[in-house]
Amino acid sequence: MPSRTSVPPDRRLPLVVTSDGDLLDDLLRLAAAGGVEVEVAADPAAARTRWRPSPLVLVGSDQAQPCLRARLPRRSRLVLVGRSGDVESGWQVAELLGAEHVAVLPAAEPWLVDRFADCVSDGGAPAHARMVALVGGRGGAGASILAGGLAVTAARARLRTLLLDADPLGGGLDLVLGWEQLEGLRWPALTGADGRVDAPALVRALPSRGDLVVLSWDRGDLIAVPAEAVAATLDAARRSRDLVVVDLPRQLDDAAVTALQAADRAFVVVPAELRATAAAARVVTAVAPHCHDLSVIVRGPAPGRLRATEVARALGLPLAGSLRPEPGLCRGLERGEAPAAGGRGPLAELCQRIVAELTGQPAAGAA
Repeated sequence: MPSRTSVPPDRRLPLVVTSDGDLLDDLLRLAAAGGVEVEVAADPAAARTRWRPSPLVLVGSDQAQPCLRARLPRRSRLVLVGRSGDVESGWQVAELLGAEHVAVLPAAEPWLVDRFADCVSDGGAPAHARMVALVGGRGGAGASILAGGLAVTAARARLRTLLLDADPLGGGLDLVLGWEQLEGLRWPALTGADGRVDAPALVRALPSRGDLVVLSWDRGDLIAVPAEAVAATLDAARRSRDLVVVDLPRQLDDAAVTALQAADRAFVVVPAELRATAAAARVVTAVAPHCHDLSVIVRGPAPGRLRATEVARALGLPLAGSLRPEPGLCRGLERGEAPAAGGRGPLAELCQRIVAELTGQPAAGAA
């Protein structure tokens, strides 16, 4: 019988959202016929952290309106499912919800078995790319530099990596890497994406070196990236990359929430200062409801001798690591040197450990 309980964060299972016991029994039976386990959420609140990462989401007709009211982000591979008579206005609700299909039981049972089977076939499910998100506890905390360092470190370890810039006011991650002169698409060219993005074509179109590709901002007018575009891009990244690193803005918009909900882990980067910790507490309040695995990284120096453990305790978060001061880092960035590119120093060491934890590779794998 397919699982009806939570699973470890690295598992990618279809998600069924319903509190209708009879409908759930039918869907569990169909999932078993398709050879796949599923996760079950009784309502949108329980579904939120698994909404984006799941390869397939089935929303029961009893939860369609609650999901609309919860303003869950649009995503691909979303199906509204119910019995004849329960989904009479199904397509209207499906369009509002962003569902691609309406499955009416029992007629749609063979079709649903095939959809479940797709989730275990080589070509049907997104690649199990790991995804990490970073957000600064205050302006200038160093989250973008850490995001760049993680991406560079992962690429050095031969992991196919996407570095995604979700902060339109951050100045551009291509500048962090020293890649501003590289040709390739930036966000404005992808704002119209709202469905399935061809993963190989996306990778070819973005600025890249070796195993690292970057989706950043141009220097033109400030634009808003729709959550649908972020969702489509992340879906493509899941299917084509080994690791996705996302740099988030401190003030979350719909696009940032979409990325955050898809992340396996998220880190708040906080300088070891009293005011920075106070500012980070507000950021944590906004971020925590959208992420199931949130921890803090504390960056030195500590002018008031505030310890990293004290910062973590004040924020109520696990301490994922600390960064000692690295005087040459900022000078290197000004010269166009990517963070952690040399593989040595406090930043590189922390990035190697985090990448190893995310991917299961040994930390020494960073060349």
